[in-house]
Amino acid sequence: MPTFHRHTRQALDTLVEEYTTQYTLSRRTFLQQATAAGLSVSAASALLAACGGSPTKVTAIDALTEWGGSELDSFNAINAAFTQKTGIKVNVESTRDLSAILQTRVRGNNPPDIVGMPNLDLMHQLADQGKLVPLDKFIDMNKYKQDYAQTWIDLASWKRTLYGVLPGGGNKATVWYNPKQFQAAGGTIPQTWDDLIAISDKFASAGKYPWAMGVESSSSSGWPAADWISEIYINKYGPDMYNQWVQHKIPWTHASIKDAIQMFGQIAHGKHYINGAPQSILATNFQDASYQPFTSPPQAYMYYLGDFTAGFITSQFKTLKAGTDFNFFPFPMINAQYKDAITASASIMVAMKDNNGSRQFMQFLATAEAQTIWVKRGGTSSLNKSVNLTDYPNPVARQSARILTNATAVQLSVGDLIPASLQSAYWKGLLTYIGDPKQLDSVLSSLEITAQQAYQS
Repeated sequence: MPTFHRHTRQALDTLVEEYTTQYTLSRRTFLQQATAAGLSVSAASALLAACGGSPTKVTAIDALTEWGGSELDSFNAINAAFTQKTGIKVNVESTRDLSAILQTRVRGNNPPDIVGMPNLDLMHQLADQGKLVPLDKFIDMNKYKQDYAQTWIDLASWKRTLYGVLPGGGNKATVWYNPKQFQAAGGTIPQTWDDLIAISDKFASAGKYPWAMGVESSSSSGWPAADWISEIYINKYGPDMYNQWVQHKIPWTHASIKDAIQMFGQIAHGKHYINGAPQSILATNFQDASYQPFTSPPQAYMYYLGDFTAGFITSQFKTLKAGTDFNFFPFPMINAQYKDAITASASIMVAMKDNNGSRQFMQFLATAEAQTIWVKRGGTSSLNKSVNLTDYPNPVARQSARILTNATAVQLSVGDLIPASLQSAYWKGLLTYIGDPKQLDSVLSSLEITAQQAYQS
């Protein structure tokens, strides 16, 4: 009897696997094989219902994303591997106005199969509305938990249900520079914020522009400034205060928030720090700004943004050698108590249609196999622990991934964690502040009013 049960269980496990992940069985065949394995018709029907039904079979899926340039190229490299593996084509639409386009498509009952979430708040709203496909009914959660730290699983989940896959992330504690040009101009790697200001002043007094900065990003303009401020804040005030800010347990008029923004202002409004500032900051695209330290001669000497910046640099300057011609130094320490606390980015992909294409795509995207494709191309760090550091294309990328792995506290940028209406207001408020720092108190008071409305709804 035990032997019979063991064989029956093995047969049923195989049957369920074929039905829910390989999609090779029809409902009728499933029932026939389940009864042949020893189940009654009612028990086989109950098992079929528990499997969630067979998904619709498709030959192509569409994906909506904000990625462009080298990031989009890398995503498409993953898509090509997926198509080769499954025969299912991935049609990608890329837009910087993703939130507006997505919500229009949802209202028109025409959602994409797969979409990259522009913020967590929208993901939570769509999940509450039943618009997202729960992934834990077909993804191997034991393997998922082995590959991802709990903090990342929590990020991709809502109300204890997994909705997201994290195809990549990034260390945002990175300041980019050209080692040769930086040293030739008399620069030394700053260890503290005061060191950073001193080196900036040294360059500026010599008639050089120490910083490149651009915050233009279509309807998302302002987010690079928000990343600056998040990194400053967690470095100075630590993760607990950071969480209080995100959760609106302190007001936007709080002294710590104003202080972090004004520290950012030391760079944005620094005397002879940025060529053409502040107008140039507002008008320059964030990716274009990243090129300035790497031109010959350099237009600037330092540029702050996450480690995905490496992809911008290597795409624009194909002959530059990592570590010699481009590198980063870690964001300088502000408070020694929080020296290993950093901010990070994480891309979150969700499924909005339940078919064999979206299921197989999400399963594939979660794997080290898929993410290694992007890692080898450069411009991202994987959050999947099964991706080997040796697969990163150069020592610069490996060092960034190592910092992300070893950080004592990791947080997404504040702009990625707050409600969507507040996110938009925050980014716009920073544009106002960059243009006129005297408006800061007014900006913060307005943001507090928006926050009160956003957190009540």
